Amino acid sequence: MSNMNELMRQAARVQRKIATIHEEMKKKEWTSKVAGDRVTAVVTGERKVTRIDVDDEFWKTEERDVVLDSIAAAINAAQELCEKEIEAEVSKATGGLKIPGLTG
Repeated sequence: MSNMNELMRQAARVQRKIATIHEEMKKKEWTSKVAGDRVTAVVTGERKVTRIDVDDEFWKTEERDVVLDSIAAAINAAQELCEKEIEAEVSKATGGLKIPGLTG
């Protein structure tokens, strides 16, 4: 029975560590630049877009659809950077184990 209790304590420690990682990541921002650095997107660890910058010349020289696609690509790329970093940090905390319901 003590092995089960120790296992539960370890799971609780990992869960707290993961919660701490998620809280820390909420405070961070990830930036992605696309279209030759003419479009920039910034997202938070909460997956919120906080800034979009589009070079004025890009607006003038490209078709509307190209600009809009570039904005979407920049947002998606920034969110992917965010996800990968969070996954890497959680993986470190769990020793690489994927624990359903615990690793978020």
